[in-house]
Amino acid sequence: MAFDRPLLRRTSGLLFHRLLGTGRAASMSLGADLRRWALFAVWREEAALEAFLCRSPIAERWRGQARESWHVRLAPLAWRGRWGGLDPFAGTAGPPRAAHEGPLAVLTRASIRPSRLAAFYRSVPRVDRLLAEQRGCLASVGVGEWPLARQATFSLWRGADEVNGFAYGDAAHRTVIERVRSEDWYAEELFARFIPYASQGSWNGADPLA
Repeated sequence: MAFDRPLLRRTSGLLFHRLLGTGRAASMSLGADLRRWALFAVWREEAALEAFLCRSPIAERWRGQARESWHVRLAPLAWRGRWGGLDPFAGTAGPPRAAHEGPLAVLTRASIRPSRLAAFYRSVPRVDRLLAEQRGCLASVGVGEWPLARQATFSLWRGADEVNGFAYGDAAHRTVIERVRSEDWYAEELFARFIPYASQGSWNGADPLA
């Protein structure tokens, strides 16, 4: 991953990207899965993504090394916050005008203040258990730029009702959200919802959007 960064920075049409390690569990955890990683990327246009997938030595090497891979294309639906001081979706086409019904992808990302790390990770097991109980959650993974302090969760859901039920329907989860605000856990945060409009490959043996 370290060797990929200079090439990615020079990739035409790539507006924003982060190479991410992953946790062992379905959400955020203290353990890392050293065999699994992710690329989150925002492209100027679909043609630039196609060129990367077809001609980039990075994409070719990933295909050759991977036992399993899954690729999803996402249209930003709603978002707030910053990532590294930037709005990753500035200048994108924006959400569709018609109301969306169907699967959603959700990215929650935070830079955790060092003084709040203990409180954050004490809250993780309860939220993880709640997430595992959600029948509307199709798949989830914990990802991060740095160990411990810069963490994110990417998840796929059947629809908006299931997302909102998880976010606001459980009293324990609402308490965590309130503590995040009242105790100022995050130095920076980003919350985004997307429409997944195309996917390819498998994640844990299947395409969760199939």
